[in-house]
Amino acid sequence: MKFERSSGILLHPTSLPGSYGIGDIGPNAYRWVDFLYKAGCRLWQVLPLGPTGYGDSPYQCFSAFAGNPYLISPELLLDEGLLHTNDLVEMPRFPPDKVNFGELIPWKTGLLDRSFIQFQQNGNREMKSDFEAFKVGHSYWLEDFSLFMALKEAHGGGSWVNWPQPLLAREPSAIKQARDMYGTNIQRQEFRQFIFHRQWYSLRDYANEAGILIIGDIPIFVAHDSAEVWANPELFYLDEKGNPTFVAGVPPDYFSKTGQLWGNPLYRWEVHRKDGYQWWLNRLTSVLGLVDIVRLDHFRGFAGYWEVPFGEKTAEKGRWVPGPGDDFFRVVQRELGDLPIIAEDLGVITPDVVALRERFKLPGMRIVQFAFEGDPKDPFLPHNHTENCVVYTGTHDNDTARGWYERVPEKEKRFYRQYLDRDGKNVAWDLIRASWSSVAIFALAPMQDFLDLGNESRMNYPGNPSGNWTWRMSPAAIEDSLMARIKEINFLYDREIPAANVAGESDGS
Repeated sequence: MKFERSSGILLHPTSLPGSYGIGDIGPNAYRWVDFLYKAGCRLWQVLPLGPTGYGDSPYQCFSAFAGNPYLISPELLLDEGLLHTNDLVEMPRFPPDKVNFGELIPWKTGLLDRSFIQFQQNGNREMKSDFEAFKVGHSYWLEDFSLFMALKEAHGGGSWVNWPQPLLAREPSAIKQARDMYGTNIQRQEFRQFIFHRQWYSLRDYANEAGILIIGDIPIFVAHDSAEVWANPELFYLDEKGNPTFVAGVPPDYFSKTGQLWGNPLYRWEVHRKDGYQWWLNRLTSVLGLVDIVRLDHFRGFAGYWEVPFGEKTAEKGRWVPGPGDDFFRVVQRELGDLPIIAEDLGVITPDVVALRERFKLPGMRIVQFAFEGDPKDPFLPHNHTENCVVYTGTHDNDTARGWYERVPEKEKRFYRQYLDRDGKNVAWDLIRASWSSVAIFALAPMQDFLDLGNESRMNYPGNPSGNWTWRMSPAAIEDSLMARIKEINFLYDREIPAANVAGESDGS
């Protein structure tokens, strides 16, 4: 895919407004696409779309292939006859400005269970035929995932390393017995995935018809407590009990003074190499079935990654280990062609990382918030950008623009005011304009910056194990005046969506 100069907004679906405790992929997501189109934006960036686990983080999912059932729209289930209005009578009083996962999860899973019963009893023949076709088409990951989730449910939700040894080791007789014993629970998990994908495909098609591309996210590492690690232990560094021997993280950097200890198991890259990286090819193919462009998170890990012994409390005691490098991307390119990939190349970046990205002509990232710590040679300053990069005011891992200005030392503030010739009264839009004026092929900003919100609306604090991912946008935020303002800067900096693309308006039905 050849990228064209354009712009967009970073907003995870969980942050959309709505009445059901969490943003979802129903009518408000369609209204969001309409807003993007009217504002002249061609890009919508989301975070990983998988089923969230520890800490409710989209970067710690129970699967690298499955979708997040909490994003399923109750309204669309009602429209399809898979729920009755009575099913919503006892809905909790959810806060409108944040996701209360502790209250949401049991309610939403109960709702989906009722929808599954309705599907079994009253689902029409066409939908049931589509369900069977979905199971066949996605069997390469769905069979392991649905069994994994059924077993997790049967064992109180704990990690798979605490399951009985025959299940932990995937002994064939134990797996067969489990499939027989938990058949209904397995089918319930398959149904949730069917509905998620059905709703998401419809939304993506609607966005694409409007000329809007969705940027997704592939974390380089997967969660230890995931279907993929349980089903493919030979691909990861694990001991005989299933625990990691080494875990992923990054050394101290500008995000964290003690580094970030992610805790994900590390890949046995030599094993992946022997079968032509088939697991990775499946993963890339699966994600590109959901989105149009992929941000490859922690790209530097493909050149070299930070290995921390399992059991360490911080990421400070680790070492750099070579990644798969050129060999991996040559195989991907040969098997899948030139992929629409953005390389997340932030953090400790060494010359080998830059060389790897440049050899495969992948655009890197520039964060304007980082630009004012040094001098005019800082690579994050807009005048130092290249066309083959993607510029952001900030990401989900950063302060909001206003939060950044309120936090940083006076020296940094002074350089920002001097460089942009601004007074500091409108920081968020100053950084947006600086980003949009860059030669970078894509320019993006989190929705929080368009709304000029402070750090009370920040999405994630790296290193904090809880309290993240909860921010939700007010329904009043999507207003005509903001749309017109975004449309103006898209016009001024030649990033406007081509007029030939015509979007219809939808209520999501």
